[in-house]
Amino acid sequence: MDKGQYGRRDRLIQEKRHDTYQEQRKLPEPTVCSECGAVYLEGRWAWWEAAVNAHAIVCPACQRIKDNFPAGYLEIRGGFFASHSGEINNLIRNLETQEKKAHPMERIMAIAGEGERTLVTTTGIHLARRIGEALNNAYQGELAFAYGDGEKSIRLTWLRE
Repeated sequence: MDKGQYGRRDRLIQEKRHDTYQEQRKLPEPTVCSECGAVYLEGRWAWWEAAVNAHAIVCPACQRIKDNFPAGYLEIRGGFFASHSGEINNLIRNLETQEKKAHPMERIMAIAGEGERTLVTTTGIHLARRIGEALNNAYQGELAFAYGDGEKSIRLTWLRE
């Protein structure tokens, strides 16, 4: 028997990971989100004016918010945050505004804090990472992050005492 004819049998088959919040099919164009008003046109979500005949659905970002299922988790820890919370919160909100303008599916879901620990949750991985890197660039400290679930989620920790 010629082994080359059948190929290698010791390779693992990579299972395709399913992301509930990613469109599995092309949406009819134009489509508008009934929650936030974002418009799906030309294969992407943007802040365009919705056409009168647009199909209505709930966009992936609004669905994540409804389900309380973040893609990004950024934990901010340490005494530095307590003494600089105002300016750090401004930095976070300004980054969200910039990111959301270009990418409507990237939004902050919540900012919840207690003492020297604050958790920022986002609808996308890119905004969480961008905020973490901006904190690290502006205030130094220690930034650690790990992708999970086939790079469909991210967990970051930024610490400065």
